[in-house]
Amino acid sequence: MPEAILPIVLIISMVTFKLLRKKYEYALSARIAMAVMLVAAGIAHFVYAQGMTLMIPKFIPVRKEIVYITGILEITGAIVLLIPGWQKTAGWLLILFFILILPANIHAAVEHINMKTADFTGNGPWYLWYRIPLQLFFIGWIYFSCIRLPDRLK
Repeated sequence: MPEAILPIVLIISMVTFKLLRKKYEYALSARIAMAVMLVAAGIAHFVYAQGMTLMIPKFIPVRKEIVYITGILEITGAIVLLIPGWQKTAGWLLILFFILILPANIHAAVEHINMKTADFTGNGPWYLWYRIPLQLFFIGWIYFSCIRLPDRLK
């Protein structure tokens, strides 16, 4: 699960900054963790393209192309998150991205889509009890590490 990357990379980054710079870099560590997760998720768009194509309703044309484009957008977003001066712009665009992909996740849950096996053996609607709060968590993570940095985390 790509979301498991977040806490692991966050801790590694914070410890690394503490050792090298003698202080914790909370917001930067959070952006690095999100960037690594986005790269992993972006790569998954190419590895599991067939299953992710099923996540998009059939009435939408060029579904496979959309999967590839969104994978590229995730990887691009990861890079831009780490460019000084671009964090707020990247943050707002990623928040918009997380909101826009939620319908695909809802469709996948309703249709029992298994992204990895590209069939209809997925977990179904109960998955939304996990996925929707996870999307909100990602949005919060982006917001507080890119847009509205609490003073104690700068």
